[in-house]
Amino acid sequence: MIKTKDLHQQVIAWRQHLHMYPELSHQEHQTAQFIYEQLITFPHLEVKRLTETSVYACLKGMKTEGQGHTILLRADIDALPIEEETDLPFKSKNPGVMHACGHDAHPAMLLGAAKVLAERGTDFNGEIRFIFQHAEEVTPGGAAQLVSLGVADNVDYAFALHVSPDYQVGQFAMKDGKFTAAADDFEIKIYGRGGHASTPEVAIDPLLIGSEMVVALQTIVSRKVPSIHAPVLTVAKFHCGTALNIIADTAELGGTIRSLDATVRVEARHHLEKIVNGIASMHGARVDIKWELGCPSVTNDKELTALSRQIAGDIVGAEGVQELPAPMFGTEDFADFSEIVPSSMQYIGVHNEDFGEAYPLHHPRFKIDEDALIYGVRYFEKIARTLCP
Repeated sequence: MIKTKDLHQQVIAWRQHLHMYPELSHQEHQTAQFIYEQLITFPHLEVKRLTETSVYACLKGMKTEGQGHTILLRADIDALPIEEETDLPFKSKNPGVMHACGHDAHPAMLLGAAKVLAERGTDFNGEIRFIFQHAEEVTPGGAAQLVSLGVADNVDYAFALHVSPDYQVGQFAMKDGKFTAAADDFEIKIYGRGGHASTPEVAIDPLLIGSEMVVALQTIVSRKVPSIHAPVLTVAKFHCGTALNIIADTAELGGTIRSLDATVRVEARHHLEKIVNGIASMHGARVDIKWELGCPSVTNDKELTALSRQIAGDIVGAEGVQELPAPMFGTEDFADFSEIVPSSMQYIGVHNEDFGEAYPLHHPRFKIDEDALIYGVRYFEKIARTLCP
């Protein structure tokens, strides 16, 4: 069996290679090929390319006594449209593209687990599926596509890890129930009537109308839904006009609604449409509302989260397993797995105080301490050994 130190160095090398050659969602051709080329060197694995930019591997136990489970271990592999600003010797070689969300670390850890588990052979019960998933960062995401292709068919349990700069190396952060939010993005175009800035009374000013909408939409959170289920609504874009003495014909607003409750998710969209259409009608304008409905919330199974805590505690000690205080209002398309299979997605800490500031995910200076990678490998390995003995 490969020694822990050698395995760790191999996982670091995989991660650094992936970091140097990041690819955007649905463009992960070289990334997927690299992962495929590693997997086919491991014994006993059935490796497939179900899509052009993802990789599926399966390890089936042949033990005739006892009973195991079919489990799915998932890592996402796409990068972000960000120009990297770190000083790493292996920084991105692809201009304007960066692994700023850990999607280099995730597949490296899962490759490490696949190597260890494959090398133990097939004398175990159950089946282990390794999913190297494309296009997590966009909607629709790669998870839904892979689910439609059957990767989760007959799966008993699904697991994933996500790196977090909010926790130190040697820590995990766990939560059962809602782990992330659902996301629904909106684009609103307001059609008014332009005119000269000196005679606003003969125009229908879309900037004024849009401003009313921005303020009124905040009442969805503060007045329309119970506070215990309140979503987050942010208007993040407002474009109108190009000159100081001209009232424009149109204005454009855009933003997102993040929600944890499925009913509130639908109600918030209805409230938005009612408010926007009402304000437009009051001013004699019209609007066009477009929605991009994202993935649902990741929901962590209570019993699987307890198992995750136990496994993480075995690796880093009970003191290293933190309780995540609240759901994250970011999104994660692992939700498409947790919708149909009991699942556990948890955080693994990757920050080192020697780095100084802990830059957040999606920041051009985001970086991780690679000492964390071996903890992720061992986590996946121990999950598999426990459920597929």
